[in-house]
Amino acid sequence: MRANNLTLLTDLYELTMMQGYFKNPTNQTVVFDMFYRDNPCGGAYAITAGLEQMIEYIENLRFTEEDIEYLRTLHAFEEDFLEYLSNFHFSGDIYAIPEGTVVFPREPLVKVIAPIMEAQLVETAILNIINHQSLIATKAARVCHAAKGDGVMEFGLRRAQGPDAGIFGARAAMIAGCSGTSCVLTGQMFDVPVLGTHAHSWIMSFPDEYTAFKTYAKLYPNACTLLVDTYDVLKSGVPNAIRVFEEMREEGIPLTKYGIRIDSGDLAYLSKEAYKMLAAAGFDDAIIAASSDLDEYLIESLKAQDAKINSWGVGTRLITSKDNPAFGGVYKLAAVKDANSSNFIPKIKLSENTEKVTNPGNKTVYRIYSKSTGKIKADLICLADEKINPEETLVLFDPVDTWKKTKVLGGTYEVRELLIPVIKEGKKVYDSPSVMELRDYCTKEKNTLWEESKRFTNPQKVYVDLSQKLYDLKKELLEEMSEKALN
Repeated sequence: MRANNLTLLTDLYELTMMQGYFKNPTNQTVVFDMFYRDNPCGGAYAITAGLEQMIEYIENLRFTEEDIEYLRTLHAFEEDFLEYLSNFHFSGDIYAIPEGTVVFPREPLVKVIAPIMEAQLVETAILNIINHQSLIATKAARVCHAAKGDGVMEFGLRRAQGPDAGIFGARAAMIAGCSGTSCVLTGQMFDVPVLGTHAHSWIMSFPDEYTAFKTYAKLYPNACTLLVDTYDVLKSGVPNAIRVFEEMREEGIPLTKYGIRIDSGDLAYLSKEAYKMLAAAGFDDAIIAASSDLDEYLIESLKAQDAKINSWGVGTRLITSKDNPAFGGVYKLAAVKDANSSNFIPKIKLSENTEKVTNPGNKTVYRIYSKSTGKIKADLICLADEKINPEETLVLFDPVDTWKKTKVLGGTYEVRELLIPVIKEGKKVYDSPSVMELRDYCTKEKNTLWEESKRFTNPQKVYVDLSQKLYDLKKELLEEMSEKALN
């Protein structure tokens, strides 16, 4: 992706709307929010990711001569508009929630404040980048939670939906907690651990399984994980692995990173039997890794069955988020700057579906933490000029069932504003941390969730409320629109 010019990574209608704004000089400054409505996989949270790539896209947003010539061949754009595009650059501001942050529905993950032509153009690419990586990060966080501290290796490259999905999906999975990836290019690009063992074809290319294992052990004595299910796990694979480990021990080779991997069959039964055999031979500290179409549900089930697995290789169902293949983020107009002042005029989108009614205005998001536990109590979407004093008592209420209220006493909570500036007047003002730094940050973020919100079945949702000021504004606009419809 980095090698490509992504300026035309957009839907055609973004460009046709741009020309419409250009021909009707109303290039007023606007506010767009990128948010999502439902948590992936029926969970109670998501992990945002992709910000670094989004910033790179904005920084490199230029129409080349080749781009202009191609657009000319579409016979949809006039020459004066194409001339405008040839000198185009993004001049607005962008605020975003940092990568690796735990996030919830309806709150802006990205806020764009820019002339409407610019804000319109970047919609598709922002959604493409943030939606994909946030989806895979969320799935990976769930898988890592199921593993309960065991290492999780991402190795879905060969099943990913194309090279970019494999590269950047692995990046997102690392942010969310994976211990390594099989994708060497991701390792090179983002300086993350690359991991792997060998395939069944390695075993099959030798005269016998023992010779294959012995040869591999000589090559990689400090990373010797042997795939034991090519022929028969318990009758052949594990006994041959033990034979090789015994020979390594006799030769004085330190057995540090060593073990077996099982890629098929009844993983619970086979791992328990394999552990008995390894322990009896004095190798009770050997890694027992498992693969074979794993996801968070199967890992949780294997844990419940006391499977003796302590390392997990997760591929297809992680890199594609197989049970929930789309994140569902949207990008909606929230405000238009008043031509005669610096104020923003709030805008609202109505819908027959209540959940599709947008929150109007130029907004920010505050996270409320319990001082005593460090856990999230709620998120509060406010207008951008609102401030919260943690020494004052805060009353939170459900924006739909408004009778549901919670009082948070002053002095008992802490506040953090989630949206931070990343682009100001078209220039980057934020340096992305490394992927491994983001991984550490994400681990801390996940620890701010209550365990009840991490479970896979009927998780406890985290409250996302509106400030009284924003709620009143939304109600006022809804009533105003309703009056117009009646008249």
